Amino acid sequence: MKPLPHDYEMTLTGASAGYATASAAGLADLTTAPPAEYDGPGDAWSPEHLLLAAVSSCFLFTFRAVAKASHVDFVEVEAVTAGTVDRTGGVTRFTDIVVRPTITTPAGADAAAVQRAIDKAASRCLVSSSLNTRVRLEPTIRQSAAAA
Repeated sequence: MKPLPHDYEMTLTGASAGYATASAAGLADLTTAPPAEYDGPGDAWSPEHLLLAAVSSCFLFTFRAVAKASHVDFVEVEAVTAGTVDRTGGVTRFTDIVVRPTITTPAGADAAAVQRAIDKAASRCLVSSSLNTRVRLEPTIRQSAAAA
């Protein structure tokens, strides 16, 4: 990792209605729009989906780093991330975010070591740590079948 602080910048371009384009140097443009729940088209990445994607991908990338440093092998992570938006105290906000990662490990892997890596990654995720909403983790550890 490069020394802190890290600075990031992106540009959002949009007209008075319709889609917007998110862009950043060196990255592919991303089409965004309000979700159907807010009268958007429902066929583009919304701010709500982008936030959940940021939480989920941050968990994965942090887990990768922790697993590597801890010598914990894994084959794959598939994380389903869900969030609830509600109005509380007169403010519409995410009231609940849950990440449900399924971590597939090689046959015979130490499940306790994998769980420790999951816990450490959850506590060190930059995006989750930056939110007011608590992010819950409901992991499943699954060993791949032994080679025949």
